Amino acid sequence: MNYAIDKNASEPAYIQLYRFLVKDIVAGVYKYGSKLPSKRVMAAETGVSVITVEHAFTLLSEEGYVEPRQRSGVVVIYRGRDFLGTYAGEGHVGKLKSLVPKDAELHTDSSLSFPYSVLTKTMRRVMLDYGEKILVKSPNHGCMELRNELCMYLARSRGIVVDASQVIIGSGAEYLYGLIAQLLGTDRIYAIENPSYQKIFDVYNALGVTVDKLNMSHDGISSLELLRTKAQILHVTPFNSFPSGVTASISKKLEYIRWAKERHGILIEDNYDSELTVSRKAEEPLFSMDMGADVIYVNSFSRTIAPSMRIGYMVLPGQLVDVFNDRLGFYSCTVPIFDQYVIAELLRSGDFERHINRVRRKKRSAL
Repeated sequence: MNYAIDKNASEPAYIQLYRFLVKDIVAGVYKYGSKLPSKRVMAAETGVSVITVEHAFTLLSEEGYVEPRQRSGVVVIYRGRDFLGTYAGEGHVGKLKSLVPKDAELHTDSSLSFPYSVLTKTMRRVMLDYGEKILVKSPNHGCMELRNELCMYLARSRGIVVDASQVIIGSGAEYLYGLIAQLLGTDRIYAIENPSYQKIFDVYNALGVTVDKLNMSHDGISSLELLRTKAQILHVTPFNSFPSGVTASISKKLEYIRWAKERHGILIEDNYDSELTVSRKAEEPLFSMDMGADVIYVNSFSRTIAPSMRIGYMVLPGQLVDVFNDRLGFYSCTVPIFDQYVIAELLRSGDFERHINRVRRKKRSAL
């Protein structure tokens, strides 16, 4: 292998190694089912420590490129465009369902809550800095201060580069699901994960949408289910799907994208809980993986700040912005302007990302 690791670069050595390996795995240098060189061999040939190689292998495993197997080493499980076979995990769908309580609801861990003192300090600062502006009605799509800060945050944390005109603010993810259904049409079939967060189904069902529940496998929605459905709109939670806990592998994410492009369909990427991953590398969102696919990105602050902060946002693909403005631009923003200024200030000051990093460190320690 000819991997030149620059130890003076700002990017950590394990990330550089990870990128080299991803490139070779995707290119087929390491084919599906083959083994990567051992950690000691790779460390010796690249001039890095075994620990560095372990970190790179961990990232590859977390994203579904490889799988460590006892007495077999690290095996490549990335399939490229070969997505049509039955995955090993599909036989365990029944087990996934049996583990899910019928009345399962989202819950939060109070030990991971956003610091109350930081929140109150930020609120006082907003009241002083903005004065009577906190009494003004919000623009329909949300205030520009928050939408601009979200654009910068998404670019540096998720690699999502968009314009503020593509960002729509609303009072939580459930409200945004309703806007999406009105935008895309309620006379179409929407496919969702099974099991999934119950309110996804409830919102679509309440609007008269036909919902097709697609059974989950070990790494996302079953390939056979994706082939079966007649839907053109697919609502997925690629990272840590609730309540199954399934995380979509890189192969499954590419399968979702190919599914949407072949059907001229649309993906709704519900990125709940993605910021609190214990991975050393942020999960790559569907939104930024292929510009040829139409993806609507949805997230909220109810998990990362507090359930009482009914603030969510969605990012539209560029070609849907004018359609949204024509059909739904008349809707008033459902989030008070004061709350929007507070979130914008938390993003601008870095307090939000410091909290996220603290939670990640705590989770890694627990693991």
